[in-house]
Amino acid sequence: MLCEDIVVEVRGKKIVIDENIVKILNEYVKTATSLEELAKKLGLEGWEEAYEFIKKVPAWILWITPTHFMIERKKCEKKS
Repeated sequence: MLCEDIVVEVRGKKIVIDENIVKILNEYVKTATSLEELAKKLGLEGWEEAYEFIKKVPAWILWITPTHFMIERKKCEKKS
């Protein structure tokens, strides 16, 4: 599941999901972070791009903890 990079493309910008992005997304879904704030943290142009990004991100990524995401990625590295 996490052995391949997860890449979300928004208006030609590719964002690779890593533990830092997962942390930002966790903060977004668990607090009152606005789409405008999310856009700034992700380096996107504005709330419209942040909205497109959220629509394209697999839902489970919004709720997985950064630590669990990192552990699963490390398991993949050990298998290689």
